[in-house]
Amino acid sequence: MKKIYLDRPMKYFLLLSLNCSLFSFIHCSDDDSDQTTTDKSYDKTATKDEGSDKTNTEFTNMDADTIIYDGLIREYVLYVPEAYDSSSAVPLMLNFHGNGSSASSHMEYADMRNLADSNNFIIVYPQGTILDGSSHWNNALVTSTNKSNAKDFEFTNALINKLTVNYNIDSLRIYACGFSNGADFTFALACYNSDKIAAIGAVSGLMYQETIDNCNPLHPTAVIEFHGTSDFDRPYDGISDYYASVEDMLNHWTSFNHTTKDPLTNSITDNGILIEYYAYHDGDSGTSVEHYKVVGGDHVWFDLSYEGANTSQLIWDFVSKYDLNGLR
Repeated sequence: MKKIYLDRPMKYFLLLSLNCSLFSFIHCSDDDSDQTTTDKSYDKTATKDEGSDKTNTEFTNMDADTIIYDGLIREYVLYVPEAYDSSSAVPLMLNFHGNGSSASSHMEYADMRNLADSNNFIIVYPQGTILDGSSHWNNALVTSTNKSNAKDFEFTNALINKLTVNYNIDSLRIYACGFSNGADFTFALACYNSDKIAAIGAVSGLMYQETIDNCNPLHPTAVIEFHGTSDFDRPYDGISDYYASVEDMLNHWTSFNHTTKDPLTNSITDNGILIEYYAYHDGDSGTSVEHYKVVGGDHVWFDLSYEGANTSQLIWDFVSKYDLNGLR
């Protein structure tokens, strides 16, 4: 029987008072060093994030653990497999929801719990903060044009640090994947948090042109990506000066990893849907870049079967071959 391990019940998104001088008892700091060992409630020192409508069940995680970072109590849903034994280090997978979604609903939508049980890894579904009424991930750098002030790169590091303290995590095998805005964020993590992220998977997401322009990871990074040609939210051909195309994304990662330029290809038909597979191998440290092109595919976490494996299985089978040093 699978278990979800919980540290404390669901908390509202809370925001610390912006004027610390008015409340001397509030500790305002970006230092998360004391936040990696406890789920501190901060009930008496934080004020509600008025942009978060927690009466809307779409944004509610009924069974969530919490961590405070940058004045917000942040939620995440954690799943630890029954086979977990603290005497042995296990991999960690972070799976990021799309814009307007929640950690708990994404866990059902992009469910990796059976995989965690059968492969003995811990999976965490973090919760994004609210921007203009919708949950989101801030995958952009701090600029005058970025309307989000969420420090999600730093939050992700804080969450990883906390889980590494509370569980025996193999720090060389921390992976990230996501859907839509969560996939955009996953690409950015591979660029800006590469000291922690070993390999990534992206479903129906794109790289900001800004991300490509500023992407210089510390190590070769294996990437697996799924995209539909009829995705109107994240168009396959990108959005000029904003989102890079899938082709540009592939060119970036194959060039960075120094893989072969001519991919191995295959194509299958699954339930009447054509899936084209492209694999660029022999990169530095044994890295590869793989792309599943779903012809006519929409903006979804694909319910597909490729050689007997669904999207979640394909992601895990791919990223788990790598650690921070490359091919294991």
